[in-house]
Amino acid sequence: MKHAALISVTERGRLLTEQIAKSVHHLAFRRFCFHRYTDQNAESFDDLSELTARLFRDHQAIIFVCACGIAVRMIAPHILSKQSDPAVIAADDRGNFVIPLLSGHLGGANALARVIADAIGAQAVITTATDIGGQFSPDSFAAANHLLITDFTAAKEIAAAVLKNEPIGFRCAYPYQNLPPELAVTDHAACGIVIADTAEITPYPITLHLIPRNIVVGIGCKKGISAEQITDAVTSVLTGHGISMARICKAASIDLKAEEPGLLQFCETMNIPLHTFSAEALMKTAGTFSRSQFVEGVTGTDNVCERSAVLCSGGNLTVHKTAVNGVTVAAAEIPVQIDFEKRMI
Repeated sequence: MKHAALISVTERGRLLTEQIAKSVHHLAFRRFCFHRYTDQNAESFDDLSELTARLFRDHQAIIFVCACGIAVRMIAPHILSKQSDPAVIAADDRGNFVIPLLSGHLGGANALARVIADAIGAQAVITTATDIGGQFSPDSFAAANHLLITDFTAAKEIAAAVLKNEPIGFRCAYPYQNLPPELAVTDHAACGIVIADTAEITPYPITLHLIPRNIVVGIGCKKGISAEQITDAVTSVLTGHGISMARICKAASIDLKAEEPGLLQFCETMNIPLHTFSAEALMKTAGTFSRSQFVEGVTGTDNVCERSAVLCSGGNLTVHKTAVNGVTVAAAEIPVQIDFEKRMI
């Protein structure tokens, strides 16, 4: 899984990164300190440009404790798009201000800046228009509710309509609460949002489809199976059922596979966690599952992929066990409850 990087270049900055790492608990921080001002719990560096290039693609967030100008110059060569760039934040080394620089909404930089500012007694400096006005932001809403944005052009149109106080339609296939005043449950609008598991329904001239990232893929596999074989199997099974790989949020299996290299590599590549369960826990999982005496004799449970997917998701099985070249695949959906007041943390 991705981590957050804390980077400092001064002694005061080093102390501040220590404080942030101890105070903010929902991220796994790695601290990087300039070699003249480091400590035993941090990784030292000599070249900030080289360090930034190394961290930019494999970290969820990068927090620079230095001048904004330095941070901007460091990240500028690596910026690609709001869909993939990490959250980037700059904080002064006296801990007065915390400023989101990149990926304020989708990457969660605005929310993280507020959390860090609260933790160290600083002021978060937020500059995005919808946040300043306290208005609905499709990017922030989608990220907080684990929804995939299928069309970023449509998302921009929705955000622009919010700022112009234009009506925005809304349709949702799931339970929802705290609908904001900017949205109305109607099909009669120039632009609108549809939340469903497909992008087939398009009631508005400009329709933003938001699709839940709530699929748990259950996986059983032979020992020594490769990550490529697992990827091919999962892709084949899910796409065959019309489910995008982008909707996968977790993988599940039996604890006998907790250290299976190919499975771990698959999860790392997909940037998803692997949850494993004992045979006893799997056998206690309620539901109707296919059964294999052979699998039960080897693992202690009659079905690994279906049972683990259901147990991990807390929801219903949507794809039954399918075997593909030494891999068994099943999928279940985590129940969706849309909350417009939910915030990223």
